Amino acid sequence: MTLRFVLDPELTPELREQILSLWVDVTNAGGAVGFVAPVTAAEVRPVAEETFADITDGPDRLLVGYERDRLVGILVIADNQFQLKTHWRVLKRVMVHPDTQGRGYGAATMREAERIGRELGLDGLHVTIRGGLGLERFYAGLGYREVGRLPRALRLAPGDDRDEVLMWLDLTGPAA
Repeated sequence: MTLRFVLDPELTPELREQILSLWVDVTNAGGAVGFVAPVTAAEVRPVAEETFADITDGPDRLLVGYERDRLVGILVIADNQFQLKTHWRVLKRVMVHPDTQGRGYGAATMREAERIGRELGLDGLHVTIRGGLGLERFYAGLGYREVGRLPRALRLAPGDDRDEVLMWLDLTGPAA
């Protein structure tokens, strides 16, 4: 099964609730999307609303992936909002529903972001990931390279500090 992608969909109340539900499900399955499990929709909602505002009122863009008519993945293509960084973007809130993992949807979503980045004429895409989950291998397989690491920058719980890993995809060369 392939995903159908939509860039910049209308952020209807229904879509907002679907994204919020996805965010909670991903976090509670161990996903590294800004929270530590367990979380509730009430805990995630304020951050989700800030994200939605940056999309509807600001320069950020939303990419959603559907399996048939079901929302199964999203990511935000965030503008740096700084004149000297207009040639690249940050990918945030990269999520694929836990019950669809293993189908290649995460890679397909990232490849679609790459396609969009190239279409926009960007020089690169940046993503920050939580160390200790093996995500470096996933992103390296998509052509990203580690360009920095902040040791123990993320405190998940007392005694559980993780590195924040900076990954970069150079879009100035040919597509992989």
